[in-house]
Amino acid sequence: MTAIQTATDPAEIVTDCGRRAAAAAPRMAAANDHEVADALRGMARLLTEAADTVLTANAADVEAAETAGTTPALVDRLRLDRPRLDAMAATLHELADVPTPEIDTVLEERPDGLRLIERRRPVGVIGANFEARPNVVVDVASQLVKSRNAGVLRTGGAALASATALMEAVVAPALAGAGLDPDAVVLVTDPRRECAVELVRRPALIPLVILRGSGDTTRSLGLEAAQHGVRTLAHADGGGVLYVDRAAPPELTRTMVTSSIDRLGVCNRLNLLLVERHRWDEVVPGLVELLAEHGLRASLPPHDHALGHEWALDDGHEATVTVAPADGPADAAAIANRETSGLAATIVTADEAAARAFLDTYAGTGAFWNATTRLLDGVKLRRVPETGINVDHVPGPRGPVVFTDLCLRQYVVVPASTAIGHPE
Repeated sequence: MTAIQTATDPAEIVTDCGRRAAAAAPRMAAANDHEVADALRGMARLLTEAADTVLTANAADVEAAETAGTTPALVDRLRLDRPRLDAMAATLHELADVPTPEIDTVLEERPDGLRLIERRRPVGVIGANFEARPNVVVDVASQLVKSRNAGVLRTGGAALASATALMEAVVAPALAGAGLDPDAVVLVTDPRRECAVELVRRPALIPLVILRGSGDTTRSLGLEAAQHGVRTLAHADGGGVLYVDRAAPPELTRTMVTSSIDRLGVCNRLNLLLVERHRWDEVVPGLVELLAEHGLRASLPPHDHALGHEWALDDGHEATVTVAPADGPADAAAIANRETSGLAATIVTADEAAARAFLDTYAGTGAFWNATTRLLDGVKLRRVPETGINVDHVPGPRGPVVFTDLCLRQYVVVPASTAIGHPE
């Protein structure tokens, strides 16, 4: 069971959670593959066994959100059902079987008789903040466990009942059942936003925080973190870009558009649809009709908003896609670079030269050719759950961040005569 938090001040609440996780971190760092796999399989099993408990809590969250007038797209993010729980459990089983990278990699047997080794070390305690996405509790917890890190999770009031049920009925007992400290993953059970702010103010206790979500909240937390020396992995804005090239096959174009709008409340959905200018009159009427068939409105030129305006974050207007012209693949990629967050963009074309021009110009985290930007997701792209997506234009993990990214690099130098650095 999750320990009851008796402190009332947000700073004290987060500090207490961080200290509990820090106390559990050494045991987590020392966990062997068998213990980690047992913990992940235990979470999968408990998702099934405790489904009624979790779904009852989630139903209360959903009812409260609907009563408050929350948009359907945001309610969809919040809602859990048995198929979603089953999918989460299946992913946990798959993750348990994924090999963990070697701790040591020999970089060089040096001519001076020394061996240079690159060693992977856990970060220690990692924070995570997310809104109205209870499945993220399991996503992040599983990645922390797989990477041998401890963590502090925080969500807002909209998903707190669901998150608490998942922690108390699934994550904590699974850790305990595997012989690990259940405090290795701690949930902040106070929904006040001040707790999110406090989460990014403790570089010595929680040096890295994953900001799962989009919009002004993420931007403000990222700024707060930077001012306090806390590193974040985040993206405040998203929105997928799809460019219809001069050589785009009509049926493939329809397929790519349709597969990119299956969910409207997610960051990697189709947001900006670019069409080669010479094909505008030929192609756009059909695309507008296709969007309308799926309940979406096309925002056509002249636009009264920025081209990269993210509709998934615009309450009441989520069912919108911006449509605009582009002068070829390089120009389309340049528009995506200039006007959007740099999350993901795809080109639809049968011309390899056009695809190369687009892929070589686009600088975002995910560049695709004849594939939907909806693939920019941990499970779909990396075959393991993600902790979040990072779009930083600096060295470090970009795109979906998974357990292999949650480590520190250490250089180790030893005599070449030792066995250190080589598998036993």
